[in-house]
Amino acid sequence: MKLTARAAARLGVSTVVGFTGSAIWKYVAMFPPVGADVIEAGYRDFADRWNPILDVFDDVGVRFAHEVHPSEIAYDYWSTQAALEAVGHREAFGLNWDPSHMVWQDIDPVGFLWDFRERIYHVDCKDARKRVGNGRNGRLGSHLPWGDPRRGWDFVSTGRGDVPWEACFRVLNSIGYAGPISVEWEDAGMDRLAGAAEAVRFVRANAFDAPEASFDSAFGSD
Repeated sequence: MKLTARAAARLGVSTVVGFTGSAIWKYVAMFPPVGADVIEAGYRDFADRWNPILDVFDDVGVRFAHEVHPSEIAYDYWSTQAALEAVGHREAFGLNWDPSHMVWQDIDPVGFLWDFRERIYHVDCKDARKRVGNGRNGRLGSHLPWGDPRRGWDFVSTGRGDVPWEACFRVLNSIGYAGPISVEWEDAGMDRLAGAAEAVRFVRANAFDAPEASFDSAFGSD
């Protein structure tokens, strides 16, 4: 990871997107039960591993954007808050916002953007659709393959799922996000070439620019 930071700097890349891993993800269901000291040790382990890496990111002027994702140290709202606290909210460590991993956990991606607005370093447009509520399909996927109708949720092409994209893009404008907007395409039920092209068109249609002046200012113009 230190070499990645140095390579990014030489390539003129300002943000690296990636994962951190987690020593405590296996306790996500809190069984077998562990004490708070084990969870705290997991965040200390993350900080001990990553602070020296982030020192290099700082040295070369590159930021790391951690994707909030199941199996990682930050996978939902509160674990993101804990991860940021573990590294002292240092500027080198921010977030890659991918709402597809939030909607199936019932996390509001719009509120997440607003609350962590100073840490949104990269945006991935990926969608997910929930299929829970029938008394059978569970949130954890049941070890079923992507696209299986028995899953409680699935990734779908951007614009075809439960992410409130217009609200998200409006908040991105409100917080002044000016970084990359990437289409990360996954949909087991669509042809990838047709689906990816459709997703790009959808994002371009919704990623409108913020106005250059306030709405009310038009009433005071000639």
